[in-house]
Formats: sequence, C-alpha cells, structure tokens
Amino acid sequence: MEKYLSQEWLDAGRVLAQEFPERAGATARLQYQVVGAPEGEVHYYWVIDSGKLQESTLGDDADAEITLSMSYEDAVKMQKGELDPNAAFMQGRIKVVPGSNMGKLMSLLPLTQSPEYKAIQAKINDITEY
Repeated sequence: MEKYLSQEWLDAGRVLAQEFPERAGATARLQYQVVGAPEGEVHYYWVIDSGKLQESTLGDDADAEITLSMSYEDAVKMQKGELDPNAAFMQGRIKVVPGSNMGKLMSLLPLTQSPEYKAIQAKINDITEY
C-alpha cells in the first residue's frame, strides 16, 4: 500500500497507467494543487504524451499547460471513484487556475470516462492508503 499523494504513490500510479492505450493528441503537462491534505497543500504534476503518463512527480512544473486546484476531500473521492472528474469540474469543485489551456483540458476530460481509465483508477485505488 502506498500513501495517497506520496511520491511512492505517484510512481506506482505511473507504472499502472502504462496500461492505458495510446491516444493521439492526448498530450499535456498538468499541474495539480490539492489543498487541505493532512500534510498541508500538496502539488504534483503529470506529463502525458499520446495518452501515456510519462512523468508523475511531487512539486511544481513551470511548463504546465493546465493547473487544477481541488480540495483533499474531493481529490480522495475522485480517486476512489465516488466523484466523477467531469461532474467535479462542472460543479466548480475542481478549479482551473487562470492562464490554463482550457481547450486542451476539455479535450482530455472525456478520457476519464473510458473503461481503460476507470480500470486503471480502480487498480491504483486498490494500492492506496488514505
């Protein structure tokens, strides 16, 4: 079991995410900001190339194209599959930081509905200690 939002958890998730099929055009640098975590505010980022998670690292990415901010509670619910990322976005529970590339974000959101994404999310949830 890996502690949620630790570098070990991010590393394990990146390995599991390699099962996601290639998706042409699904390329982005995403920065996440999780507020209200037990450790305080946690920042991490993903580098995705053609649907493949290439990097998943604690910290900040100066080259991030999209920055998303959410509460720890909502982040946990999304990881557990209890809160749909699209619904959270539409309800304003995921905040998009000004300057983010909204077009790119909107092109990536449908991927979270794919069976492959949901299967990987379930596998990551199975190895996560909250």
